[in-house]
Amino acid sequence: MSKTIVDMTEGDAQSHLIRYSIPLILGNLFQLAYNVVDSVIVGQFIGKEALAAEGIAAPVMNIIILGISGVCIGAGVLMSEFFGARQYGELRKALVSFLLPGLFFAAAVVALGALLTPALLTVLQVPGEIRGLTGTYLRIIFLGAPFTYLYNALAAALKSVGDSRTPLRFLMLASILNAVSDIVLIGFLGFGIVCSALTTVFAEAASALLTLLYMQKKIPLLRLRASEWRIDRFYLRRILQMGGVTALQQSVQPVCKLLMQGCVNTLGVDGIAAYNAVTRMDDFACIPAQSISSGITTFLAQNRGAGKTDRMLRGFGSGMRLEGGYAVCICLVTLLCRRGFVSMFVAGESSAEIVAIGADYLFYMAFFYFFPAFTNGLQGYFRGVQRMEVTLLCTTLQAGTRCLMTYLLTPRLGIRGIAFACAIGWSLMLLYEVPCCLADRKRRMREAEPS
Repeated sequence: MSKTIVDMTEGDAQSHLIRYSIPLILGNLFQLAYNVVDSVIVGQFIGKEALAAEGIAAPVMNIIILGISGVCIGAGVLMSEFFGARQYGELRKALVSFLLPGLFFAAAVVALGALLTPALLTVLQVPGEIRGLTGTYLRIIFLGAPFTYLYNALAAALKSVGDSRTPLRFLMLASILNAVSDIVLIGFLGFGIVCSALTTVFAEAASALLTLLYMQKKIPLLRLRASEWRIDRFYLRRILQMGGVTALQQSVQPVCKLLMQGCVNTLGVDGIAAYNAVTRMDDFACIPAQSISSGITTFLAQNRGAGKTDRMLRGFGSGMRLEGGYAVCICLVTLLCRRGFVSMFVAGESSAEIVAIGADYLFYMAFFYFFPAFTNGLQGYFRGVQRMEVTLLCTTLQAGTRCLMTYLLTPRLGIRGIAFACAIGWSLMLLYEVPCCLADRKRRMREAEPS
């Protein structure tokens, strides 16, 4: 068995969660750092119109990316259970059964995305001066959907067997390639937003193909033989049952952000640019909490497959302590660095106003980041025990409330109103999740007791 594979059914739970989560956190932060570099380059060298165009396109692409990752999360839970139960042949069957159909779906996304772009721009009320830029950027970015799916599917397989480091390596390599290309082609040679989109697609393709080659050559447990490239309908149904719900749940958030973007777009180019900058900080704040949540999911799923209920519940407690410690850290960092963070994205006469708007938003969000830390930990629990319906219901409740409150508060408070809308949505989510979790834990402890 490869040294990168980690069996979480034995050993210290908290150590496993930390070792598993750190590569995910580093990988996601690295990816976000690239996104920041990309936005900084676009804002500084192309202009605020291009920065606003990318900001409008981001929620659209997030719907696709998070929908893809949702299916992969559901498949990853099933594969983790097979790994915990030592059913390696079934693990590979599950991998093939969601890999092939997903690639066909991603190809359809490319065609539909190009066709529906004009309608999307109309629905989002994109200002006329950036409508052409936004449409061009979106059409090119849609081309990366098949590569995004392939990478996420293979990464889910690796993570299901406890290997969170290998996906990090290829993600970092692709991000570096992307960043260097942007700096050279946009920063020094003066190419425009089309170049920014093309380098992103190229990096996505590189990460997917490198991960595939590595898995086939270095991980015998996941090496797919020619005779195994067949879809198992039973596993496909199970994956769609879990992954479909998770994909829908994952897509709720970007749909909410897409609707919120329509409200933000009424604030003018400065407001759009400020919101694009601060949502990067939101990503930095929430992604590590989501990475810890992924660790909780994999830990619980592996131990569920091994029939170790008591160990499952102890590991969940360790994961929630990690989430709380992280929330304290990100609160302090946001309070100290909020103005400097926003100022990286803008230049010119309007920069002072954009920085002031963004810093005001982040002051409130610094304290509100405690909410998603705990909601993410609870989401990890429900995914790990295959209670996907709870994650969907809670996310829909949170996102719907957040969207509604955004439209009520933003006209009066500007983007500061979005911060309060987020806090209200997260609070309602916790009010539902906590009692559900306590009841589920109590039931599992009772079932695990010797009769």
